[in-house]
Amino acid sequence: MAKENTQARPARGPGHGPGQGRIVQKPKSMKKALKLLFTYLKPHKVVFFIVILFASLSAVFNIFGPRLLGQITNEVQIGVFGNTAINFDRIYQIMWILIMLYALSYIFNVLQGIIITRLTQKLTKNMRTDLFDKIDRVPLKYFDQTSHGDTLSRMTNDIDLIGQALNSSVTQIFTSITLLIGILVMMIIVSWQLALVALISLPLSAIIMSFIMKKSQKYFRKQQKTLGNLNGHIEEAYSGQQILKAYQAEAKFLDIFEQYNEDLYETSWKSQFFSGLMFPIMNFVGNLSYMLIAVFGGILAVSQTIMIGDIQSMLQYVRNFNQPLGSIAQSLTQFQSALAATERVFEFLNQEEMSKEVETQVLTNVKGQVTFKDVKFGYEPDKEIIHGFNLKVKPGQKVAIVGPTGAGKTTLVNLLMRFYEVNSGDIIVDDISIKNMSRHEVHKLFSMVLQDTWLFHGTIKDNLKYGHAHATDEDVISAAKTANVHHFVKSLSYGYDHVLTENSSISQGQQQLLTIARAMVTNSPILILDEATSSVDVRTEMLIQEAMDRLMKDRTTFVIAHRLSTIKNADIILVLNEGNIIETGTHEDLLSQQGFYADLYNSQFEH
Repeated sequence: MAKENTQARPARGPGHGPGQGRIVQKPKSMKKALKLLFTYLKPHKVVFFIVILFASLSAVFNIFGPRLLGQITNEVQIGVFGNTAINFDRIYQIMWILIMLYALSYIFNVLQGIIITRLTQKLTKNMRTDLFDKIDRVPLKYFDQTSHGDTLSRMTNDIDLIGQALNSSVTQIFTSITLLIGILVMMIIVSWQLALVALISLPLSAIIMSFIMKKSQKYFRKQQKTLGNLNGHIEEAYSGQQILKAYQAEAKFLDIFEQYNEDLYETSWKSQFFSGLMFPIMNFVGNLSYMLIAVFGGILAVSQTIMIGDIQSMLQYVRNFNQPLGSIAQSLTQFQSALAATERVFEFLNQEEMSKEVETQVLTNVKGQVTFKDVKFGYEPDKEIIHGFNLKVKPGQKVAIVGPTGAGKTTLVNLLMRFYEVNSGDIIVDDISIKNMSRHEVHKLFSMVLQDTWLFHGTIKDNLKYGHAHATDEDVISAAKTANVHHFVKSLSYGYDHVLTENSSISQGQQQLLTIARAMVTNSPILILDEATSSVDVRTEMLIQEAMDRLMKDRTTFVIAHRLSTIKNADIILVLNEGNIIETGTHEDLLSQQGFYADLYNSQFEH
């Protein structure tokens, strides 16, 4: 059944991470992505403007440096070749102005760095908080249809990428643009003739950068894709070591690894090679301009059209002219990836949310009567899998739900918990429809023990109190004793303060016992047991059965089971097939009917 175990998907052992990374693509719509990003920047637009202003001022103060250094050389030239004393007072004055300009440039650069760092961290913090809040409002079907690793990647990788781009690329772009404009203006002021000579290299630089960027981006995308495949293969091999060895598949996995590794090698060196060509070629083009300025500047100096200090200034400006071009190219590439990440973040933020709850009722003194009234449901609107389901469960009854995979067992529980909304019909607890209760109130009615265990990184005590934070230590110990897990916990070095981690030496069965104890601590009026003992050995199952019976006493209980031997004492057994109840009764009644249930039961003992 495609949806049967969806609720169990998040149930992973303690310490599990989000999975492999992803490939960063270009944004589908750059204009739309920019608009989305600016929705977060809008409340801070004044601060952002100040950052850009300070970054630009830092660049402006640097621009005057070569011009002033050239003037110092001019003063020396006038003194030496003009047969006059060198004007050291003027030279000292220019030196102090230079020191002041460089100091101001440094101060504004530091200030903009501090402000943009605080701003980006605040923005990413807000964005991450909004994403985490959104998780609580997104219906469960989104997580059924989307990779968990992909969702987590939006909260980590994508947001980090946005923060890095805002922190460096944006200010770098504005700084580089300011430098380009400023250098161009200063070159024209110094010598418009030499400025024209210098600009000859500009189209050539643009063509070369465009060619290299296209080539390198193609290989970088292939590199990221291959790296993702390699990481996924390594993760599979690492997590499936027992199966891999049992089926003697080491050689096959190694062959696949070597192929991925070879592909990664090929794409990596090519991407790095083309990317590494950028600055050497730009330096080559810059050196050509440098040479032309030296030659034509010398000619102009001989004809006394220009002074040596002005040639010096032009040479420095030409040397600095290509650097902003390269910075802009790199920053735009990074910013482009950040815009793609922005689209992914907002794609999640714009997901359909669960219906809002306006007026809700609170159920007090819960008896535990549950009524399914002509319930119809389908995960897809045009694919109904539960057809007119009717059932009335009396308070304290134990209801077992059995059937083949895909019959709709877990789906019923998902509807009961309001993880999904029914298409039509109603589910009533006591006398109140769960539609009229808040989801929070509905969830308070139930304790759940799932087929797959879920324990977070923390102490055993914290894990047991997870569903009831105000439970006392006595409540925790009492529940642990009832679940026959107390003796095991006390055998650990730190007892109930033992921290569960991925590497904790706790068996699957012991983890299941802890989740059962957690349900006992919660002490809700209705229980849901989804294959609660499937991961427990026969001896442990016998030990907890009595405790489970005490837990279920006077509580309405829904048990989903494939091991039919565990539900012989159920008050009602519902046999589901293709979303319909096809048989109802006790274990003995259903066996005597020699129908679908009898076939299921007997098939478990056939050899």
